[in-house]
Amino acid sequence: MAEESSSGGEKTEAPSSKRRTDFRKKGQVAQSKEVQTAALFTLVLLFWIFYMPSFWSSMSELLATLWRNLSVFDGSSSGITSLAIFLVKNMAVLLAPLFVLVMIIGVFSSLFQIGWLFTTQPLAPDFSKLDPIKGFGRMFSMKSLVDLVKSILKIILIAWVAYSTVLNNFEEALILVDTSVTEAILYLGRTATLILAKVCAILILIAAIDFLYTRYEMEEKMKMTKQEVKEEYKEMEGDPYIKSQIRRIQQEMARKRMMAEVPDADVVVTNPTHFAVAIKYDSLSMDSPVVIAKGADHVAMRIREIARENNVPLIENPPVARLLHNIDLGAAIPEELFKAVAEILAHVYSLKK
Repeated sequence: MAEESSSGGEKTEAPSSKRRTDFRKKGQVAQSKEVQTAALFTLVLLFWIFYMPSFWSSMSELLATLWRNLSVFDGSSSGITSLAIFLVKNMAVLLAPLFVLVMIIGVFSSLFQIGWLFTTQPLAPDFSKLDPIKGFGRMFSMKSLVDLVKSILKIILIAWVAYSTVLNNFEEALILVDTSVTEAILYLGRTATLILAKVCAILILIAAIDFLYTRYEMEEKMKMTKQEVKEEYKEMEGDPYIKSQIRRIQQEMARKRMMAEVPDADVVVTNPTHFAVAIKYDSLSMDSPVVIAKGADHVAMRIREIARENNVPLIENPPVARLLHNIDLGAAIPEELFKAVAEILAHVYSLKK
């Protein structure tokens, strides 16, 4: 309670995008280990079912080769080394597909949950973790209790599935004493596969529940107090880079709106290259002409281009253009420029007629 009061109250506010980003940079993401375990067991089981015939065939050939060459084995140190290298090489080739599959599952199960994430912050030394009091608190925290309960439930469920499967096939197992070794091995293989399939189903169910709980837990952890929201807002507003980005975006939007007004102008007064000012006048709704767009250099060139594209007259008058450029956008023409602008508009109207 003291911690909540010091941070501004209870965490009732939804996490902001910045807070989510900060958590992600620290490696604090909603990742369930149960999803990786379930995916690993399920896909390895499916792979093993299809790969088993090829594996046993290759294993039989390997054993036959060893048996044929057993008579020439001299038992020397060089012979033992050669045999060990031969066995390791061949077993590596046989088990390589399984190892590759395990690595692929590990990568894609993480990508499925959290996407691509590379951060070195979790690797940085944190001396606060060496505090025995905090370590004792983490050991008996709610998260540790939940993990313990999950582990116990998982062990109980898996043990129950294995026991019930063996019990249901117990009578059939008694007949194995009168069968060949091959049939006994096949029976054991089928029973083991059945047990693993049921275990995989349980792991998938546990993974789905744990995945949803982990995401919920992370959302609760990322929630913010009202005070934290205010502080983050102040921090965001005070960042010079963010302010400059906001100003740049606002200027760009204002420029686009201004350029969209140019086709409605009655005339564009130019300097002829440095300044360009677009003027609009409607005798029914305006007391005097209004500046609807203006700019210098590159912006002026763009105003002239838009004016030409939309057949807006361009009038070259450097003194008037310089004076008009000092007037704010949307402002009416001052009284001292009435005569000069009136002459320009009259000239434009006569050209149109």
